Amino acid sequence: MLSYRHGFHAGNHADVLKHCVLVQLLRYLTQKDKPFWYIDTQAGAGAYALNEGFAAKNAEYESGISRLWGRTDLPPVLKDYVETVRLLNPDGVLRYYPGSPYLASQLSRETDRLRLFEMHSTEIEVLRNNFRDLGRRAILYDGDGFDGLKALLPPPPRRALTLIDPSYEDKRDYHHTLATLEDALKRFATGTYAVWYPQVQRLESQRFADQLKRLQPKGWLHVSLTVSAPPMGGFGLFGSGMFVLNPPYTLSKAMNDAMPYLVQKLGQDSTAKYTVDYRPA
Repeated sequence: MLSYRHGFHAGNHADVLKHCVLVQLLRYLTQKDKPFWYIDTQAGAGAYALNEGFAAKNAEYESGISRLWGRTDLPPVLKDYVETVRLLNPDGVLRYYPGSPYLASQLSRETDRLRLFEMHSTEIEVLRNNFRDLGRRAILYDGDGFDGLKALLPPPPRRALTLIDPSYEDKRDYHHTLATLEDALKRFATGTYAVWYPQVQRLESQRFADQLKRLQPKGWLHVSLTVSAPPMGGFGLFGSGMFVLNPPYTLSKAMNDAMPYLVQKLGQDSTAKYTVDYRPA
């Protein structure tokens, strides 16, 4: 929705899960010399200040990235993620949090390309400012990534990672995500597609993972992190999930290694848990 600003939630437990997975996907793609495209259908502002503005109002990062920031016992996957966040905080003080486009810009190479969509009129201007130095590596689109993705598939190098990360404040986002993925798989069946979704007390959320699994019988990974019991009153985020179509074979082990630690450090009550469900191609 055009009222949504991700800055309110920057660095929270859902961002930790999403970006931990994203870093692993980008690391895998850069192992081969052949270039790839990173496509973000809901890019946001690209990076966020934590000690001022939207993020400071609810300080959700304190229950997310802050709990990992000073740790010396991180599993390798989480250490990699935190060190990537540290690129935006070189003095060691956690002041800024990178959005998905920033992570992609840091972990991709000169030969790789970024294609970023954002509908919010203010966010797209911030995104342009944050990425003004990338030159021809990045093209930013002021518009709907659900519709815009169609024109980009298949990408010229025939290698791409697409992140679909709407706010889901509009419950139609669940349907739009499923329809977009179904179309994308027809256009570019071998691409990697990563979908973030919230755990909230809404029917669309509760059945979403099973709907995603039906897109193709094999070649997917589903990882989820529940940090607490559903809140009283029925409103609020109590966990999230990442669903990856055509994941690298290394991702399942990486997430199984990382998730017990995340439950321990980010869990808020005794109901905290994780799942990793993998169906290789």
